[in-house]
Amino acid sequence: MSVMTREAGISEKEMVAAAEKALDDISKVRAGVGKVIFGQESVVERTMVALLAGGHALLVGVPGLAKTKLVETLGVVLGLDSRRIQFTPDLMPSDILGSEVMEQDDAGKRGFRFIPGPIFAQLLMADEINRASPRTQSALLQSMQEYHVTVAGQRHDLPAPFHVLATQNPLEQEGTYPLPEAQLDRFLMQVDILYPELDAERRILLETTGVSEAKAENVLDAERLRAIQMLIRRMPVPESVVEAILTLVRSARPGSGNEDTDKHVAWGPGPRASQALTLCARARALYEGRLAPSVDDVHALAEPVLQHRMALTFSARAEGMHVRDVIARLVKAAG
Repeated sequence: MSVMTREAGISEKEMVAAAEKALDDISKVRAGVGKVIFGQESVVERTMVALLAGGHALLVGVPGLAKTKLVETLGVVLGLDSRRIQFTPDLMPSDILGSEVMEQDDAGKRGFRFIPGPIFAQLLMADEINRASPRTQSALLQSMQEYHVTVAGQRHDLPAPFHVLATQNPLEQEGTYPLPEAQLDRFLMQVDILYPELDAERRILLETTGVSEAKAENVLDAERLRAIQMLIRRMPVPESVVEAILTLVRSARPGSGNEDTDKHVAWGPGPRASQALTLCARARALYEGRLAPSVDDVHALAEPVLQHRMALTFSARAEGMHVRDVIARLVKAAG
């Protein structure tokens, strides 16, 4: 039995045909990204899943792991209007959102005109987002949740689709401002980027230090991406997957009856985590060539979806534990 089945008016045959076309398009995207980004299959998959699900992603990794390159490549391959903002301590909200300027017309009449900032893009790269002050970080909150910004009391809608891919360096914390929990929750996933495997790093050395270098090519456009995102929202979700999501997310909350969670977790994920897991499980299934998500998708995505929506107790941190350890135990228990 499935819940959240396809929308009325769309037959099963039409759904399958649309899904097969989407699978072909996603395959082209994977190949296009693979020409430029070597190795890091898990990182590419999770970032693509976040975009296909219509959300935002926080990319966390040390310098030099191609975070910026990945975002630039995705912008080209997906045919999105992309902008980059380098976050610094002196960056102001108006540098992101835009501002109103006073101007005078030929008749001498004065008025204000809104000049849009770089946030008016389909793919926004927020580079080293934790280097900006909390005031500037908060400029992204409304846009990431409501897809519009308010300047001088006036609403300005953002282009569709709108995605934020933010990067963060986990090592250098001096002069940074940790993202507040409310903003972290806006990110569909936190994608941790690790060092590449030996073969991938060898290929990086050989193919990026010569005269010519592979360049990304466009294979999709924004309209087609939107259509795939809507298709993902129509995909049926088996009852077993819904129950797996509810069981996992609720077991990560203190007071749920899980002794391990009560001992180590200070606060756990809210309903938005369940929504994120549902969307991401659908997107991962389609990314891997399947027409419906499975419990394996839920378990595979538990870490990137939950880790930035939980906090450990002081005693757990003192023991050297990490949120990933707790999530791994919960996934294993859910088995």
